[in-house]
Amino acid sequence: MQAGIAPSPPARSFWLLAALGAALVALGLGAAHYMETEGHVATGMNNHVVWGLPHVFAIFLIVAASGVLNVASIGSVFGKAPYKARAPLSGLLCLAMLAGGLMVLMLDLGRPDRMIVAATHYNPSSVFAWNVLLYSGMAAIVAVYLWTLMDRRMHPHSKKAGLAAFVWRLVLTTGTGSIFGFLVARQAYGTALLAPMFIVMSFAWGLAVFLLAQAAVGAWNGQPPPAQVTRRMTRLLGVFVAATLYLVAMHHLTNAYFARQVEFERFVLLDGGVYPLLLWIGFVAVGSVAPMALIWGGDASNPRTSILASVLVVVGAFCALYVFIIGGQAFPLELFPGATVSSSFFDGQVAPYAPSLPELLLGVGGVAAAFLITLVGVRVLDFAPHDAPAPAGAAVDGG
Repeated sequence: MQAGIAPSPPARSFWLLAALGAALVALGLGAAHYMETEGHVATGMNNHVVWGLPHVFAIFLIVAASGVLNVASIGSVFGKAPYKARAPLSGLLCLAMLAGGLMVLMLDLGRPDRMIVAATHYNPSSVFAWNVLLYSGMAAIVAVYLWTLMDRRMHPHSKKAGLAAFVWRLVLTTGTGSIFGFLVARQAYGTALLAPMFIVMSFAWGLAVFLLAQAAVGAWNGQPPPAQVTRRMTRLLGVFVAATLYLVAMHHLTNAYFARQVEFERFVLLDGGVYPLLLWIGFVAVGSVAPMALIWGGDASNPRTSILASVLVVVGAFCALYVFIIGGQAFPLELFPGATVSSSFFDGQVAPYAPSLPELLLGVGGVAAAFLITLVGVRVLDFAPHDAPAPAGAAVDGG
């Protein structure tokens, strides 16, 4: 990390933002307490849809936490100087989003006190148990990585620590995707494509979050990133968005090839009500095609282009996860192939689900927790990127 101290942001704006973040976290915790005391009847969840809107927020935060570290990996592992200057902020965002996502995940379990059972009675045959180790290991490795970046004495070890974080985050995202990939009881899941799909989605969603955070920190400190850096990173976002769209298309194409999956694909792509709308309009049009058109059809070095494209990618991410997580549960289980099943338990029928306000507040509380951790970290320590001045007469890298 290069020497230099960023201008201190105004104290008043810091305390206002901190108060806003703390208030949203408090609302989220209050919503979790309300759902804990009132039971699942206070939510939109039911016996069919057991992972609701909070899980959409949690999975986004965890997947994006892995992807946001990609910026640091490109710098430390592959030696790209513009990315290396952003490695501390990348690591901070990773820890903050991981903490926010796990907060939502734990509070959405219904009985968060039962987490002590998972901690004291490890089941090595469960993919959920694997992820307990992956999440805690990720936090520990990134913390060590940040230590090597921020302490000059430890700086010679930064590349090794960065490589360890790079490998671990790939394993972590593979584990997150495998939670669904190994879940053969739901037709929406149960495919090996989900692990690489989640990895590529993490690249796009994490980079979008990083670009938004970088723009906010730059505006706060009065040090916006150089135009060539913005161009390079924004164009990379376009590549990741295209790769994500490709893998999601391959996932649905693979499902549609098998006769037993045709009805599910018809449901999620055509006649599933809100789910096809969110997939085609929210993810494909707004979250994929529009950002790519902005990036490759406009000026990628323009901060407004970068910010708008990143916002659209994040919106598309939430739409894609809503369809994937909730739509995948709403579609009825095929208990007896070739037979029509009906009962008082809504077997054979599409499960209804409408998110409740407490669920939304819990999800927003997790995002606010990540925001608050990042805000305090940037304020207290020097996580802001410091770019070396370009040599006189040097050519601008088109990225």
